[in-house]
Amino acid sequence: MRRTSLALGTAFSALLLGITGALTAASGAPVAGVVGLAASAVAADVTVNKTYNMPATGAVTLNGHGFGHGHGMSQYGAEGAARQGRTWQQILAFYYPGTTLSTATGSIRVWLTADTDRFVEVAPRSGLKVNNIDTGVTLTLPTNIGAKRWRLSSASNGVSRIEFLNSSNHWQVWRNSPGTNEFTAANSMELYIGGKPVRYRGALRSAITNPGTTARRTVNVLPLDHYLQGVVASEMPATWHANAVRSQAVAARTYAARQRQSPLTAHYDICDTTSCQVYGGVAKEHANTTAAIRATAGQVLTHDGKPAFTQYSSSNGGWTSASPNVPYMPAKSDPYDGWSGNPNHDWSIQLDVSRIEKAWPALGDLKAIQIKTRDGNGEWDGRVMTMTLQGSKGNVNVTGNTFRMTLGLKSTWFTFELASTGC
Repeated sequence: MRRTSLALGTAFSALLLGITGALTAASGAPVAGVVGLAASAVAADVTVNKTYNMPATGAVTLNGHGFGHGHGMSQYGAEGAARQGRTWQQILAFYYPGTTLSTATGSIRVWLTADTDRFVEVAPRSGLKVNNIDTGVTLTLPTNIGAKRWRLSSASNGVSRIEFLNSSNHWQVWRNSPGTNEFTAANSMELYIGGKPVRYRGALRSAITNPGTTARRTVNVLPLDHYLQGVVASEMPATWHANAVRSQAVAARTYAARQRQSPLTAHYDICDTTSCQVYGGVAKEHANTTAAIRATAGQVLTHDGKPAFTQYSSSNGGWTSASPNVPYMPAKSDPYDGWSGNPNHDWSIQLDVSRIEKAWPALGDLKAIQIKTRDGNGEWDGRVMTMTLQGSKGNVNVTGNTFRMTLGLKSTWFTFELASTGC
């Protein structure tokens, strides 16, 4: 994700854009009682049954609020709150009420999804080593054999191998090392992905996905706060107010700590994309975000003694969305999201009816769209929960989230700029 038009990153939100340019933090007058300012909304969905007749051709105008799922912290809201003088502790208490600050340390295993082949290929450097996770043996790689690159590979029988690119540009086996192996070196290493070097901290592991086969995945194993250095600047502009960036650091650390307790697979905890948290290694680090990580070192949010599920999104449009079965992420009014620098608080787009017809061909010609239920929070009764697309060949029932994701809308909090019939 990033950085063109200021739609920020979210954990578990796929439609995320970014930001260009620096924003100067501004302070506002403190607001008393900020943490308890917004009241929780009624949880039950609201039946609206409003039908909007669609034109035979051309586009309809959609007006909306927010960008992302709206659960937990609004990143624009965090910046808005910081500009009003809120501390990072107050920001987190507002967006995750009922959580407690605690600490988490240790390492995390990150699947580097862009490295799609079965090799872990790195640039040579002094002090480069290979650790065998299964045997505990560590081998220091020689610097006097003219190796242009080193890689961890696997033979057809599944045996792991350490190889180097020799002066003739051929890969040569240096040592067999059965089991799971990883490169390590002080500070960082350059990993070749698609022929281009990308620098990472920690260890670069050749994870065995299916024993006895050549299948491997590249996994970066590194301390939790070093991982955050490659995450926070990818998820929020580093030039934002320090307290907004600190709140992002704690939310991202907590999200990772929780994921570590429920790893995605046996050989990695988390991925490096918008499906998890965007992680870009050393190239994505920034002095401001590193400072925020150090200022909040080890701090996580817990609930019932466990790391909280700290979802976050770019903008909630003025109301957070309740996360199902998560008591510390209720629906509540947000007074911070709507500051003047947030282009996602309110938005409007033109949507061609042919796009809807193409996405759901069973409709035939789209005749009308009926919004059946909303979540009951904010303008137009809030986010769309269920809807029916009415066509010449038949009707299709969809959720608001399916409609949003299929058509690339910013959020499910939208309405049509057309006269409606119904309730």
